[in-house]
Amino acid sequence: MSTLSELLAEHTELIGSAGAHLQRVVAEWQLLADLSFADLQLWVHSQRSTSDAHGEGGTQMVCVAQCRPNTAPTVFPTDVVGTSIAVDDNPQVFGALASGRILREEDPTWVGSVAIRREAVPVRFDGAVIAVLARAINLTQPRLPSPLEVSYQDCANDLCQMVSEGSFPQHEGNPRGLSTPRVGDGFIRVDEHGVVQYASPNALSAYHRMGWNSELGGNDLADVTVSLLTDPFESEEAAAMLRAAVAGEAGMRIEADAHRATVLIRAVPLRPRDTLVGAVILVRDVTEVKRRDLALISKDATIREIHHRVKNNLQSVSALLRLQARRTSNAEAKQALGEAVRRVASIALVHELLSGSVDEEVDLDVVIDQLVPVMADVASGGSQVTVRRVGKIGVLKSDLAMPMVMVLTELIQNAVEHGFAPEQSGRVLIDTSRSTRELVITVHDNGNGLPDDFDPAKSDRLGLQIVHTLVQIELAGHLELRGGPHGGTEAVLTVPLR
Repeated sequence: MSTLSELLAEHTELIGSAGAHLQRVVAEWQLLADLSFADLQLWVHSQRSTSDAHGEGGTQMVCVAQCRPNTAPTVFPTDVVGTSIAVDDNPQVFGALASGRILREEDPTWVGSVAIRREAVPVRFDGAVIAVLARAINLTQPRLPSPLEVSYQDCANDLCQMVSEGSFPQHEGNPRGLSTPRVGDGFIRVDEHGVVQYASPNALSAYHRMGWNSELGGNDLADVTVSLLTDPFESEEAAAMLRAAVAGEAGMRIEADAHRATVLIRAVPLRPRDTLVGAVILVRDVTEVKRRDLALISKDATIREIHHRVKNNLQSVSALLRLQARRTSNAEAKQALGEAVRRVASIALVHELLSGSVDEEVDLDVVIDQLVPVMADVASGGSQVTVRRVGKIGVLKSDLAMPMVMVLTELIQNAVEHGFAPEQSGRVLIDTSRSTRELVITVHDNGNGLPDDFDPAKSDRLGLQIVHTLVQIELAGHLELRGGPHGGTEAVLTVPLR
């Protein structure tokens, strides 16, 4: 089955930030599905040409993601991801996309022998509706309106309203990469003053294990939590997180130690229609899980230490090559050693960033910004060349980041060294564009341009040979060298992100 990013790239022309917002929605929507007792589907308008049974063009929407609740039977036992619908199949979804309003059915719809109530929630980003979130609630097994269900549904409705306004999900702080508690682990609803309105049985059990011996209802949750945590810094952090969520600020999650338990706490602000109504607090007892995680943490630390030692070894190799270059009188050998120093240094920089990463990802913008000054300083022939980056490359997995850095290093260095005559001044511009489908990086220079008889496929330059090999084999991309529209040279690198 295709991933969300692959389906967005195939069916839409969404910009990268809009696609990232939909990724965040899907990352957080299990919370919404569990609170709603509902199946969720994410629909986007398909940009591809379609035709109906009579061969006529038609507007369609395609399902790019699906989620089932843990708190209720599913409505759709089969996956619908990748399927398309026309207006007549589900006018409610198309209506929400066009109107930008939440649409709810008055009467239930039957899917086979199952009666469901459907709802379409527009997903707004930067003021524009970019998708529709469809909720389908199973009505064939009615439940009594218990306090738990009433509280769940109220929170779900508030979160859906925030989705339609573009205020959920937020950019939540999670610097330690903590996992997400589920609704079933422990659910607490607090009002706009931070006072507990409802706490599920599992939430009560978690707080009882922490050392609380009475009911939570009617108590200030921040004060209760502070009284239970053993570390004063964790107590202050937990209280600040809970009070910030009640004030409508971006949610967070922390892991804290009480006297007899370790708990994971997450706070999700509720601010529908820009009105503070409280927050959802999810609590999970992770005492046993933490013990097992210690082994994984040790393994992760070992991997990062390996990256650190590889970086140190590469820097030692780079220093030895630089020392050899200084002792060499042959100009050609000195230039070759200098290029080797630059290539080794670029690989070492990637390992340095990986040594501080917990998820084997590299921010390419940080790497390029650190390499650019070095490459501009070593421009041959005394050329005064400035190098500037426009746009953001973003974060890539390590298996793509390493060859990408090598390719960009070669392209930028070629532009600096070979694009300008001695003593000539100029500029090199690194222009980046990233969507859900691909990453396009163009290295412009305003130098002398390519020779008339230049054929990149037949070039014997080692740098270009390295570039073509990495682009084709490691990045599965495409590189085009051409003259710029206003002179100079353009190197256009296109890398698929599927």
